[in-house]
Amino acid sequence: MEQAGSPFLKLDRIGKRFGDLAAVSDLSLSIEEGEIFTLLGPSGCGKSTTLRMIAGLEYPDAGAVSLRGETIVDAEEGRFAPPEARNMGMVFQSYAVWPHMTVFDNIAFPLRLRRRRRSEVRDRVLETLALVGLAESAEDYPWQLSGGMQQRVALARAIVYQPDILLLDEPLSNLDAKLREQMRVELKELQRKLGTTFLFVTHDQAEAMVLSTRIAVLNRGRVEQVGTPSDVYERPATPFSRDFLGQSVLFPGRMENRGGELWIQLDLGARLRLPCDGSALRGGERVTMACRAEGIRIRPGDTAVDGEIPAVVEDVIYAGERMEYAVRAGERRLALRCFDDRRFAPGARVNLGIGGRGVTVWTDD
Repeated sequence: MEQAGSPFLKLDRIGKRFGDLAAVSDLSLSIEEGEIFTLLGPSGCGKSTTLRMIAGLEYPDAGAVSLRGETIVDAEEGRFAPPEARNMGMVFQSYAVWPHMTVFDNIAFPLRLRRRRRSEVRDRVLETLALVGLAESAEDYPWQLSGGMQQRVALARAIVYQPDILLLDEPLSNLDAKLREQMRVELKELQRKLGTTFLFVTHDQAEAMVLSTRIAVLNRGRVEQVGTPSDVYERPATPFSRDFLGQSVLFPGRMENRGGELWIQLDLGARLRLPCDGSALRGGERVTMACRAEGIRIRPGDTAVDGEIPAVVEDVIYAGERMEYAVRAGERRLALRCFDDRRFAPGARVNLGIGGRGVTVWTDD
């Protein structure tokens, strides 16, 4: 029985070691029903190990896991529900479809394993095939399908028995860039139609931003931050979140209190009014201001106005939807991104303006 007010899926201080390596340490998360929750982080951060402990493919050394208010794992009490008793679907990085079975039989396998009636198997498989856009491929074999279609087979097989939660471990990483973009949209639409909770693992920031209701940023087996995509991108809670997500440009400087207003005197020479919340900052304090590379305004000209930083363009990269610039400001070389139609050539004198979303200030501890 699900307890009123309890999270749909709760991880309570779980941990896992492999020899001397702490893959996951003291990790706690609460995931709500019906959301797409993403574990995001670099390789080796513990995200796949965490997913495998939820699925029952790894036994945690510490902590507990509950689903719908019912404990399915408790390391201290030695409680461990086997994978088949958890009613979870899982999609792996490799498609893991059986090449000797037709698409229909691949998808029907979990239902036959559960001894469902033949008529129910047929109806559920055909319904699921239509849901994932494979209605015309029921009698094909996986080797006759593209990578994207094989991944749809794996998805269909994981949802055909209506699991409580769908676990997805880097499911799009084997697809080419164009197909990954297409599958992101299809996954989000599929989740909307099903209403099933998705727990998604990826190292791809764009994937996490597009798909997620909320994101947990992981680093070395620990949670750095949990929040909506805009929260973790625009308001990073730790230096790791700040530097892992997107591209940040860092400006060291010192706080100044001018008539009750907080300003930053940057080491590069510019002085500007604090463009974000500064309630925890004090005048005279050494700080680092972080800005998103695409959030810095680039204006042509030889003369910088108040709050701007004079710079010289050193290198230009055409990246399709944006231009990327390496500029020299004083002794520092900065990497910037520009999404408007303006173009600057190497050697051009420009002025950099700072402000808007995604600006944060960090004390130098």
